[in-house]
Amino acid sequence: MASNFLFSTRDHKFILNEWLDTEKVLNLEHFKDYYSMDMIDEILDSALKVAKEVVAPTRDDSGEHGAQFKDGQVTTPESFKKAYYFMNDNGWGCSNEDHELEGAMPQIIYRACGEMFAGAHTGFLPYLLATSGSAGLVSSFGSERVRRIFKEKMFSGQWAGTMCLTEPSAGSDVGDLLTRAYPTDDPEIWKIKGSKCFITGGQQDITENIVHLVLARCEGGRPGTGGISLFVVPRERVDEATGEIVGFNDVNCIGIEHKMGIRASATAVLTFGDENDCLGYLLGKAPGEDGKGEGMAQMFQMMNGARMETGHAALSEVVVAYHNACSYAADRIQGRAITNPKGERLPIIKHEDVRRMLLDLKAYMEGMRALIFQTYWYFDMVEHTHDPEEKKKYQGMLEVNTPIVKAYISDRSWELCAEAMQVFGGNGFSEEYPIAELCRDVKIYSIWEGTNYIQAMDLIGRKWMMGKGAVFANWLAEIESFAQANAAVEGLEREFELLEKAVGAYREIQMTMGGYLGAGKMNMLPLYATRIQQATGDLICTQLLLSQALVAKAKIAEFGEDYYDYPFYNGKVNSAKYFARNILPNVFTTLEVIKEGDTSVLDIDERAFLDF
Repeated sequence: MASNFLFSTRDHKFILNEWLDTEKVLNLEHFKDYYSMDMIDEILDSALKVAKEVVAPTRDDSGEHGAQFKDGQVTTPESFKKAYYFMNDNGWGCSNEDHELEGAMPQIIYRACGEMFAGAHTGFLPYLLATSGSAGLVSSFGSERVRRIFKEKMFSGQWAGTMCLTEPSAGSDVGDLLTRAYPTDDPEIWKIKGSKCFITGGQQDITENIVHLVLARCEGGRPGTGGISLFVVPRERVDEATGEIVGFNDVNCIGIEHKMGIRASATAVLTFGDENDCLGYLLGKAPGEDGKGEGMAQMFQMMNGARMETGHAALSEVVVAYHNACSYAADRIQGRAITNPKGERLPIIKHEDVRRMLLDLKAYMEGMRALIFQTYWYFDMVEHTHDPEEKKKYQGMLEVNTPIVKAYISDRSWELCAEAMQVFGGNGFSEEYPIAELCRDVKIYSIWEGTNYIQAMDLIGRKWMMGKGAVFANWLAEIESFAQANAAVEGLEREFELLEKAVGAYREIQMTMGGYLGAGKMNMLPLYATRIQQATGDLICTQLLLSQALVAKAKIAEFGEDYYDYPFYNGKVNSAKYFARNILPNVFTTLEVIKEGDTSVLDIDERAFLDF
C-alpha cells in the first residue's frame, strides 16, 4: 500500500497572516506574552516537518491491518509509540488542549498544525485527540481529588483517554443506554457495570493506563438522557497518594472492530465490571430527588470539540487527495487537445474535465478550510476575551458553525476524495496509489460524533431557534451585509449578486419550513434537514471564499501579474468565482425542492424497500 503525504502551508499562512484577524487573538491577555505574528510561519513550517518526518512514517508502518487484537490485548504498529511520545514531549500533543496552561497555542495556530498531522496519518491522530478531549472533561468537571489523580498525566500523554458513549443497543439514542453505576461507601466512587462499543483507542499498547470517560445511569437516575451521569474509569487502578498504578480495574477489551478504513486506530468493544469490581469517579453531582444527571451536559463539551476535529480531519484527507491528484495530473500523459486532435499527447491537467475536477476540489477545500478557521477564531475569542459582548456574539457564531463544520465538511469530503480518485482513473482504484486508502479512511467522519443527520437536525431544530431566532438571523445578516457592501467590486459583481440572492432564497427556505410546521407537517423537518444543512454550508463557504478573493485581488493590484505569488492569488479569485457560480446555485435548487414539498419518501409502502 503506497502513501504519499503531499501538503503545503501556503494557504494556512494566507489565512493566519493575511485573511483572519489573527493579531486580535494574539493580543488577548492569554497569548500576548507568548506569541506574535512573526512566529506563525516558523511554527507552521516546523509542524510540516514533524508531519513529514514523525507522523507520516506511521502510515507506512501501519500496513494493511493496522491494530491487532489477541487475547484481550491490542497491539499497534511499533512506530506509533515513538511518534506518540515525540508529539507529547515536544508540545504538539495533548498539553495544548489544557486551556489553563500558560503558553498553549491559540486554536487557530494549533489546529493548522493538527491538519498537517491528520493528513500525514489520520489513523494515528485519534490516540492524541481522544486523550486531549477526555482530559479536558477531567479538568473542567473533576473535583480536586479527580484532577490531582488524572489531569497532569492525561495532558502530558503519559496516560491516554477515551469517551465511552455508544453501546450495542444504544447508538445515537444515547438515552437508552444500559450501563449502570452503583454507589459505594465513598460518595465520589461508584461501581460501573455495562458494555460500550466503537471506543476509539479503547485498548492499545502505547500508554501504561487508559482513562475512560463513561456515561452510565446511577441508581435513581431518570429515564432518557436527562438521567445520565459521567464517570472517570481508569483501566488500571491508581494509588491516590502516590499516583502509581496498583492493579486491574475490571475493564476488559473483548474485541476491536474490523473496519473499512483508519485500521491502525483501534476501535474497541469494552466491558466494565464483569467481576463486579470496576470503580469509577463521578464527575459533578449525583442525581438528586428529580433524578437529573449532569453527564450529557458535561459530555457535550467534549463532543462539540470532537465535532470540530471530525470535520477538520475529513478536510485533511481531501487536502492530501487534492495535492496528489494535482501532482498526478501534471505528470500523466494521456490524450490530445480537443482543439488539436492530431497534436502531441498532453498531461491530463490540460484537459477540460480534469481541470473542472481539480478546481472543484480546490474550491471546496479552501472554502471548508476557511469555515473551520473562522470557527476556531470564534473559539479563541469566546475562550479568552474579557469583553462580555464579544463573548456573547462569538459564542452564537461558534454554535451555529459547529454542526456545519462537522456535517457539511465530512459529507463533502467523502465525495471529494472520490473525485480525486477519478482524476487518477484506474490507478486511483489501485493500492499502489494513496487515493484508495484516503477514500476508505474519510468515510468514517460523517458517522463519528453524531451522524450527520443529527447535526442537520441540530442546525435547523436548535440553531435556527437560538435566542428566539436572533442568533441565526444575525449570522445570516452578516452574509447579506457582506454581499451588499461589496456588490460593486470590479470583476466580482455577478458573484456578489448571486450571494445576496442566495441569502434571500435561504430565508425563503426558512419560511417554507415554518409554513409546514405551522400546518402540523412535523415530518417535513427531518425530511429536508440534510439538504438544508448542505445548502447552509454552500452559503457560508461562498461568503468566506469571496472574502478571501477580496484580499487576493488587492494583492494582485499591488504587486501585478509578474509577482512570484501571483498564481496563488489568481487561484484564490478563481476558486471564489467557481464556487459562487457552480456550487452556490445548490441553494436555489434546494429551495425549489422544498417548496415542491414532495412526500414520496413518506408515502412509499415500506414493503417496496423489501421486495426482493
